[in-house]
Amino acid sequence: MGMWLSWIKSNEKELLTILDNLAKKAVETSEAVVILFSDLTNTEHTAKIHKLETEADILTRDIFTELNKTFITPLDREDMQRIASKIDDVIDFMDGIAARIYSYKITTPPPYCEQMAQELVKATKEVEYMISKLKHIKNPKDMIEHCRNTGKIEHVVDDLYREAIKELFESDDAIKIIKLKDIYETMETASDRCVDVADVIEDIVLKYT
Repeated sequence: MGMWLSWIKSNEKELLTILDNLAKKAVETSEAVVILFSDLTNTEHTAKIHKLETEADILTRDIFTELNKTFITPLDREDMQRIASKIDDVIDFMDGIAARIYSYKITTPPPYCEQMAQELVKATKEVEYMISKLKHIKNPKDMIEHCRNTGKIEHVVDDLYREAIKELFESDDAIKIIKLKDIYETMETASDRCVDVADVIEDIVLKYT
């Protein structure tokens, strides 16, 4: 019985550790997006982001595999699946930013993109902080505050997005409008997914404390 219990405990730890590593990947990817915008001509930046996205996919699969074979999970199975899926989405959309920059042959940073990328770093860092605290929710108030911070960052991204679109439609270059609108929307969606993670974590905090 003791061995069985210690196996459960180690498996629980394993799940939260993989989730933690996935959140760290999100931060790393967002930082790589900022670097990408500092030099759009360097295709190595795009390749690095895609490599991180592939690594994140493996971690996400690992979480689902562990969840399928673990009898007792540290948090609700559905909550853990939602967190993993949404963080994976954040990284997918950031990879999508890099892929679009490359496909559309964008060589100078479009207006507002660098600022939006900086905000994405802040949002992923909030997510990473919250995930790191899931092992022991000692301070529910602190967790809720960080969930709200993610929402505030999302509002900043929304404002930047609106400004970017407003300026974009002052142009009469239809091709440019299509390309940049797609990039802006992908950045905004990445930020939205960070809020989705925060929402699940807020539910968890309210449920368990």
